[in-house]
Amino acid sequence: MIEPEPEEYPPALLESIPGRGAAENPKNRFVPLDVLPDAESIDPDNEDSASPRTVFFRDSTRKIIATNDSPDVGFEASINAYRGCEHGCVYCFARPTHEYLGFSAGLDFETKIMVKENAPALLRAELSSVKWEPKVLQMSGVTDCYQPVERRLRLTRGCLEVLAEFRNPVTLLTKNHLITRDIDLLVKLAAHGATAVMLSITTLDKTLAMKMEPRTSVPSRRLDAVRELARAGVPVGVMTAPMIPGLNDQEMPAILCEAAAAGAQFAGYTSVRLPFAVKDLFESWLSRHFPDRKEKVLNRIRDMRGGKLNDPEFGSRMRGDGIWAQQLKSMFELARRKAGLTGRFPALSTAAFRRPAGPQMELWADPAAGK
Repeated sequence: MIEPEPEEYPPALLESIPGRGAAENPKNRFVPLDVLPDAESIDPDNEDSASPRTVFFRDSTRKIIATNDSPDVGFEASINAYRGCEHGCVYCFARPTHEYLGFSAGLDFETKIMVKENAPALLRAELSSVKWEPKVLQMSGVTDCYQPVERRLRLTRGCLEVLAEFRNPVTLLTKNHLITRDIDLLVKLAAHGATAVMLSITTLDKTLAMKMEPRTSVPSRRLDAVRELARAGVPVGVMTAPMIPGLNDQEMPAILCEAAAAGAQFAGYTSVRLPFAVKDLFESWLSRHFPDRKEKVLNRIRDMRGGKLNDPEFGSRMRGDGIWAQQLKSMFELARRKAGLTGRFPALSTAAFRRPAGPQMELWADPAAGK
């Protein structure tokens, strides 16, 4: 199928879609076929005709723990109960992973969600195996484990129940206040030095957040989550990620100050990176929402990324290089100290790990093992 020129796309697809970060479905780089709606199928007076509904698909994976050897991400093993993310963050580096499934990194990423219904059972099976060596697991390694559908499906909670039973350490990163629902389980893990949480806060401006990350909790609710977790004794920090030069980077000091006041104990940051299709999605988003700032933002990203909009190199892809990257790093360190966020991310412990005895596990039980 021959692709039309950009101006031949139906106009409705180039406008902002309420509740969505992307407004288009760019071509999948692995699939030679492209499907475009006819202009006649878009009714400009009917919002639903241009606003795709979220659809959920069963993911029949047989393993729930994924491993990596990247020196940049800070964890070796992770759990993702969902693939794709309803939050719709326009800058999300994980969008291109949806192309491996035959979908688009655009609207498909936030409207076609793969659900691993057996995630808790798969996790129990892997932790029960004598081959499992206790180690820290990360939740939200790719997509947010507390995206809106989690309220109904409770897969993240199910995984946390297993982790609390086995006392296997876990870290969590989220933009959603929904994490406070699971404070009871996080407190149990925290008692064994087996959990730490980070709330991702990119801006304190509700209007900007609704444009940039349309289905996340608003910034004030994320700060509320920090407050509730800290009050419960769960180690909690803030991740100002991603920082986008010329758009939200100037807010970093205020975000860190507010997070510290809410009870955050440590902090981190990353610079925006725009791999593969995310580059075009982000450019298009800037054109729709911030046309006056578009070139400034893009040029500063290029300055941090060796003249490109993405730098895949280990060691620089999370923070960038150059004067703007150095300025951002200096601002973070100064703002962190001023806010009193001098703590480091806690080193979690596997010392309390246990395999609870059950009808099958009793055959392998070690009488000297902890109860």
